[in-house]
Amino acid sequence: MTTDPPISYDGRRFRRPEEVTDDLATTATYHQQGDLVWADFAGGEVRRGSLVGRCAEDGTIAFSYSMVLRGGDVISGRSTSRPEVLADGRIRLHEEWERFAPRAGAGTSAIEEAAR
Repeated sequence: MTTDPPISYDGRRFRRPEEVTDDLATTATYHQQGDLVWADFAGGEVRRGSLVGRCAEDGTIAFSYSMVLRGGDVISGRSTSRPEVLADGRIRLHEEWERFAPRAGAGTSAIEEAAR
């Protein structure tokens, strides 16, 4: 069963908050159909990456990701992103992530929607 969550991520671009205006920063472009969400990302240290997951009714996205870094490492993991709508209407996603070997780790981070 698919449902339409209250937030549409389709066509939105996200970057780390400190890089929101940096044209060379890693940028992810999100797409959405119902509860299915996917994105492609590149820039900075990332040659190419992608993610795919599902969006819950509250806008939270649970997804897996993979990427190839400029140095050649192949990275994969999973994440849960919880949305916060900022005063200017953009979205900040608060992420809890886990990365698998060879660069295993876990942590939290945030990305923000780039200006439209």
